[in-house]
Amino acid sequence: MTRILFCSISLLLLLSPAKAQDTIRLADYGYIPGSRQNAVPYVQQALADAKKRQHPVLVFAPGRYDFWPQYATDKAYFESNTDVIPSRRCPVLIEQFKALTIEGNNAEWVFHDRVQPITIDSSEQIIIRNLHIDWDIPLTAQAQINTVTDNYVDLAINAYESPYIIEDDKLTFVGEGWKSRVWGAMEFDKDSKRIVAQSGDNCMGENFQHYKATELEKGLVRLSYPGKHKPITGNWLVLRHSARDHAGVFIVGSKAVQIENLYLYHTAGLGILSQYSADLRFTNVQVVPNEKKNRILSGHDDGMHFSNCRGQITIDSCRFASLMDDPINIHGTSVRIIKKITDTRLRCRLMHDQSIGFSWADAGDTLGIIENESMRTVGKAVVASFVPQDPREFDIDLTAPLPPGIGEGDALENLHWTPHVWIKRSFFGSNRARGILVSTPGSVLIENNVFTSSGSAILIAGDANGWYESGAVNDVLIRNNLFQDPCLTSLYQFCEGIISIYPEIPHPDSRYPFHRNIRIEYNTFHPFDYPVLYAKSVQGLTFSHNTIIRSKRYQPFHHRRAMLSFDWCRQVEIEDNKLEGDVLGKNIQLKETPRKEIKFNKQQGLQITLQ
Repeated sequence: MTRILFCSISLLLLLSPAKAQDTIRLADYGYIPGSRQNAVPYVQQALADAKKRQHPVLVFAPGRYDFWPQYATDKAYFESNTDVIPSRRCPVLIEQFKALTIEGNNAEWVFHDRVQPITIDSSEQIIIRNLHIDWDIPLTAQAQINTVTDNYVDLAINAYESPYIIEDDKLTFVGEGWKSRVWGAMEFDKDSKRIVAQSGDNCMGENFQHYKATELEKGLVRLSYPGKHKPITGNWLVLRHSARDHAGVFIVGSKAVQIENLYLYHTAGLGILSQYSADLRFTNVQVVPNEKKNRILSGHDDGMHFSNCRGQITIDSCRFASLMDDPINIHGTSVRIIKKITDTRLRCRLMHDQSIGFSWADAGDTLGIIENESMRTVGKAVVASFVPQDPREFDIDLTAPLPPGIGEGDALENLHWTPHVWIKRSFFGSNRARGILVSTPGSVLIENNVFTSSGSAILIAGDANGWYESGAVNDVLIRNNLFQDPCLTSLYQFCEGIISIYPEIPHPDSRYPFHRNIRIEYNTFHPFDYPVLYAKSVQGLTFSHNTIIRSKRYQPFHHRRAMLSFDWCRQVEIEDNKLEGDVLGKNIQLKETPRKEIKFNKQQGLQITLQ
């Protein structure tokens, strides 16, 4: 026994110093939290030293850390769904690490000017936890509505937080090294802090772009323009004026990344953008307004965006509110064939302006071959080589010829970069647009979440014609979620139901369904309007054991007058759902979907109608 105890103590003594040597404290580099000094050079030196350790842990003491663009690393990145600019400013660049933990101890990281707070590039085994990220001068402004008439709107603006000028009769915000003019607005209710029902992108009315701005006094600005459609006195406006040029956290070419207990109060673009990365986990990430600063707005765009990722993506116990775009968007990137050089060599193009510059494929990747008009996958191919021509176009060699009939105008998707997804125990508040967008052939589980989305709560899209965001789903389970009545209170693109399955298909054909195997079960919906589910081009769709409870908080307005709609669908099961209250519609509408493809029990009180 004594020998075993001695050996155990000796082992601990050997291990403990090595572990201590792997811990790096920013305080040891001389930075004093709250000093307002630029933390960038201190963090850069600490990261350089951390790279020499085997399992480095970079520890921040509690307090405030200011990050200015001076000394930040400028790197040229092509970032998905983000404006193309010559380079991104990266104050905290984690590059080519084999392992790193950043322990924030709930430190407040405050950023200045247009920067990308955290960049994780070509790294693995990265853990970032217990951090708060914000800006003193936000990159999008807010104002409270003071007075409303048919001819003008008066806005109260915190001019110290959001400095502004009137330039060419337009309200223009000026920050730390930038200036931008208001181009849009979103209206939030003063009490609930939700987007006002049926306001969407048009809360200021159809003549808003022709407004004339006048400063009545410091912090009080009048916007003069005619029209009776105006916002409501006392409510808040998010004044959209900024570009989408830097993510909050950018993860690229990396794997095994975990982010825990991150409060991302503001960004210059997408919140957390993950691109060509694998095995990502996010726990208690809060992309929400900073209530301590009386902020209405959180992120400038999406909360989490995943473009061409793979492995397992897990989003657990996260919270999203007051974003200017979707909380979660997961997709691949379709490319268009623009020239068939030989039977095995193709010239292809990245079609969307915010998807250029990608190294889209590698030798050995498996591609899906998509016939453009029907969006039918007609076969697969294997990449032999990938040769970029410029940021938008590339040549790709295949190991075998394309199927007959496939050529210019058709599309390819990279099936190698397609993740499995698990989204659970999260809250999706009132944001501009939708809640979750997911397009991946990997397995998808969405369970135990709460939705109060302004538009559709869940959108399953996919296309090779508009956004070129690919990913026909093959295995989706939406289970045990709560869809509250603020869902679908405003219309945005593709919002055809609380759950909207809407691939962009120029000429759909029920013989060739785009999506497959979607199960929606044991959820609770509180619709105030007709459309609960809209589905287009799906084979194998189950809607069962759901509870639908009528809400009367809002007035119905949607153009759809069916509770369940199925267009060009096959093998649909609607069973054992429970309807409470005078649910609108109580009907199943079919378009180009044969009646024999619908299986349902009449005890649910539903009737089938044909469009």
